Amino acid sequence: MKKEYTLKEKWEIIVHRLSDQFADGDPLDIDGVIYLIGVQELGKGHQTFKKDEKINLMHIAICKLLEPYGYYEFDYFDADGWPHYKTVENLPTLKPGEQSVLIKEAIVNYFEGMGYVS
Repeated sequence: MKKEYTLKEKWEIIVHRLSDQFADGDPLDIDGVIYLIGVQELGKGHQTFKKDEKINLMHIAICKLLEPYGYYEFDYFDADGWPHYKTVENLPTLKPGEQSVLIKEAIVNYFEGMGYVS
C-alpha cells in the first residue's frame, strides 16, 4: 500500500530534492523554488539574469502555478521567447499564511504534474 503524503511532507520532499540539485544542499526558500520554476518555464536553460529579469521569471512562475486555479491564462510568447499571461480572475484577499499554503499547494501540483514527485 502506497503512503499518502501531506502537503507539508510533499513540500519538504520537493525542497530537499531541488536544494540538492541546484543549491549544493543549502535549503531553498519559497522564492528560490519559484525562481527555478520561472527558469524552467522560460525554457532557455541556465544563464545569468539581470535583476528585472529575475523578477519577471518569478512572475512567470506565479502565473504558471496559478493558471490551473483559473487566475491566469497563457497569452503569448514575445519576440524574445518570454511567455506572457493575462489575468482571468483577480486573486482573492488572503492572509499571509493562506497565501503560503496556496502557493505551496500550487508548487506541489506543478511538480507532481511533471512527475518530479508522486
